[in-house]
Amino acid sequence: MKKSLLTTIGAAGLLALTACGDSDASGEELSEDQLRIGVTAGPHEQILEKVQEVAADKGLDIEIEVFTEYVMPNIALDEGELDANSFQHTPYLENFRNERNLDIVSVADTVNFPMGIYSEELSDVSELQEGDSVGLPNDPTNGARALMLFEEAGLITLEEDAGTEATVNDIADNPLDLNFVELEASQLPRQLNELSAATINTNFAVEHGYVPTEDSIFIEPEDSPWFNVIAVREENKDDAVIETLIEAYHSEEVKQFIEEEFQGSVVTSW
Repeated sequence: MKKSLLTTIGAAGLLALTACGDSDASGEELSEDQLRIGVTAGPHEQILEKVQEVAADKGLDIEIEVFTEYVMPNIALDEGELDANSFQHTPYLENFRNERNLDIVSVADTVNFPMGIYSEELSDVSELQEGDSVGLPNDPTNGARALMLFEEAGLITLEEDAGTEATVNDIADNPLDLNFVELEASQLPRQLNELSAATINTNFAVEHGYVPTEDSIFIEPEDSPWFNVIAVREENKDDAVIETLIEAYHSEEVKQFIEEEFQGSVVTSW
């Protein structure tokens, strides 16, 4: 199965992809035996490769497109370059869809990647010192998730009604006067050596060689509500091939693979 790496990032790449979108894909029912699905590199890619195997036994041919950031998979889906994607949780999808007026929807929960706090110099969040710099993703939903994790770790207190829309402006109490550095999520592992600690999404942590359950100094509980989803264009949500995809993803074979491969760092929804 062909696998290509789409690494185009930024305004120029976004315009190029928008210009070359496959207009024939819009408004039509998808093929019953083939899908092109976008994922981010790392665990999502590994899991979809297993889904690909299971789907093949059901007569479904899956082509995997691998991305290195969170923006292009949704743009590519909306423009018809992809038939589905699997890389994001619901709050991110909802925010992205509303901000860019995209006609894409969730059709199934998949897995949860508990976000962790990592450090190259500390072994526990209690070792953070006054004035230390800590990193977090700069996109709205993952940034809010990171702030909620910092709060759960006892480092800050957020305004009571901040919730999943929290920003650094919603920090009500910051006893250590921590300096919050907002970076693109995929850059946080690369910049960790310049920070005292940072919240890193599991897919990017694994991609950089971290084992979340072993290397994080604080991690979300397994019952965290931030489950990831399969997204498709609105007009294709009821297509038979999407149901086949969901059946393959929610199979016992895929569940067993996830449990054995990730040892609790990735949690299934079924």
